[in-house]
Amino acid sequence: MTTATKTLWKIDPTHSEVQFKVKHLVISTVTGSFGSYNGQIEVDGQDFENATASFTADINSITTNNEDRDQHLKSDDFFNAEEYPQLKFESKNFQKTSDGEYKVIGDLTIRDVTKEIELEVVHGGTVGDPYGQTKAGFEVSGTINRKEFGLSWSAVTEAGNVVVGDKINLQLNVQLIQN
Repeated sequence: MTTATKTLWKIDPTHSEVQFKVKHLVISTVTGSFGSYNGQIEVDGQDFENATASFTADINSITTNNEDRDQHLKSDDFFNAEEYPQLKFESKNFQKTSDGEYKVIGDLTIRDVTKEIELEVVHGGTVGDPYGQTKAGFEVSGTINRKEFGLSWSAVTEAGNVVVGDKINLQLNVQLIQN
């Protein structure tokens, strides 16, 4: 009996970004990001189909280029970073949908709420870098409803506009290093 060799890939944070976008006052979009995160993919063989992926982001590393807004996001109105310092994702299914494209289903945990989400993943390619490392690039996207994860703070302006939209667009551009 032979067993396939498992290959571990880890996120290279110096060549990656983890962003989210949300509507503000219904008329514009605010972009935020996490500066501290970890993630990895484990695969059998050379293809990423049926891989297992895990990811964590430190809530205190959130930034939207506005310190007051960042502090509000870290408060109990939103993430409650003091009690829930990380968000987590664990894949359950990593399915190839076409050449270089995958659908990933997994559990996202924010605060104390875990929900199954679906992400679209595009593999941009795998190359060797000048330092002898093998790297793979991915674009990951998806949409969640923040209120389903306990991020339920809401306000309405005098004109009746919602201050923060419910739909959060996730956008991760990650480069992985083969270990």
